[in-house]
Amino acid sequence: MKYTKAQVLAIANKASKNTLMETLDIEVVDYGDNFLISRMPVTPKVHQPDGVLHGGATAALAESVGSFASHIFLDSENLMIRGLEISANHLKSIRSGYVYAKATFLHKGRTTQLLDIRVTDEEDNLISICKLSTISLPKKK
Repeated sequence: MKYTKAQVLAIANKASKNTLMETLDIEVVDYGDNFLISRMPVTPKVHQPDGVLHGGATAALAESVGSFASHIFLDSENLMIRGLEISANHLKSIRSGYVYAKATFLHKGRTTQLLDIRVTDEEDNLISICKLSTISLPKKK
C-alpha cells in the first residue's frame, strides 16, 4: 500500500507516543525520496545548566530522526532496525526556538546503514553534525 506524505508523517508521530520522542517534543515534519526531517523545541527542559541546548538532547533528536528514516526507507515490516553507534559534533549553541534534524543516507546496505544528520536552527545555521549507523536484521517469525 502506498501512503501519502501526510499519512507517513501521522504514522511516524503516532509511534512517538509514550516514548522519549514525546518527552522531548520531537516531531517528524517532512520527508522526501532520500531524507527525513524532525524538529525539537529548544526550551529549558532540554537545556544544560547554563541555559543552552544539551548535547545529549541533540543526540537523542539525531538518533530519533535517523532511526525513523531507516524505518521509513527500509523494509521495517520484515526487518528489525536498531541503532549501532551515534557520534555528534556540536558546533554552535542555541537557547530557544527550534532545531531541525535532517537525516540522509550515506550508505544503505542490506545489513548496515550509515546516516548523516545535520542539526540546524530556524535560520538554517548549523548546530551539530551527527552520524548514525543502524543495523537491519530479519524479524523472527
